[in-house]
Amino acid sequence: MTNRRSLLLGMLAAPLALRLARAAPAVLRIGVAPHSSARVILQMYQPLRDFLVERLGQPVEIVTAPDFTEFARRALAGNYDLAITTGHQAYLLQSDARFLPLLTYQADFKALMVVAADSAYRQPADLAGTTVMGLSPSSLVTLWGTHWLHRNDVRDVQLRYVSASDSAVHQVLSREASAATVSLANFQNLKPEMRERLRVLAESLPLAGRVYLLAPRLARRRAEILDALWAFAATAEARAYFERYRLGGYRAIGDRELLEMAPYANEVRQALRER
Repeated sequence: MTNRRSLLLGMLAAPLALRLARAAPAVLRIGVAPHSSARVILQMYQPLRDFLVERLGQPVEIVTAPDFTEFARRALAGNYDLAITTGHQAYLLQSDARFLPLLTYQADFKALMVVAADSAYRQPADLAGTTVMGLSPSSLVTLWGTHWLHRNDVRDVQLRYVSASDSAVHQVLSREASAATVSLANFQNLKPEMRERLRVLAESLPLAGRVYLLAPRLARRRAEILDALWAFAATAEARAYFERYRLGGYRAIGDRELLEMAPYANEVRQALRER
């Protein structure tokens, strides 16, 4: 009798558990490309996370990856509901995985080649035979830097990679590397005493910067999530975030901007095949 009662209760509880599971809101996973350390990224995007939790009525998680190549791999594998990454990977996700571009930042995104202010490196040729730091083989600023070195026929350069811009800059200031590629935004956000010890050797034209993209499985929620992002942009917390990181605010992203990133996206594909 006891076994029959237990079986009956289990049969009754199963549909209830299923209904509760369906009613529980899924976690919205926001993947942010590792342009800074994980700690800094979590701090930067905490205001957005808190706002979306309230606005969308569901849990929101901010995650990143060890490097840009792994971030691209995880995004293509469907690990993120919302991806925030630079233009070349945005184009890759749009073309290869049908992600939907939503918006980007108003501030220009540029790549810089920086050296120590008191160093003897004045011309591209001065870097020949030295070590240059980058973030990863498929980081946009690193790819721009390798293209710049190639265009200027700088030979015998050893490229080394670290996980964050401030780490790359430390290598330059400690004379373990001649130069480093960093984004303009990350350069501006260095501590003033560190920034003053650096000199910009080269600067890119504006590139497609950090782009917000929605996974195709959430396409039906595009308007809802886009409205939530614009609503966040109007808050005091967002304005403080834009001002602190010199981002200017959100703006729409054009297809042509992403199409121009196609050559860089091809190099990400190559890096994924080689890993």
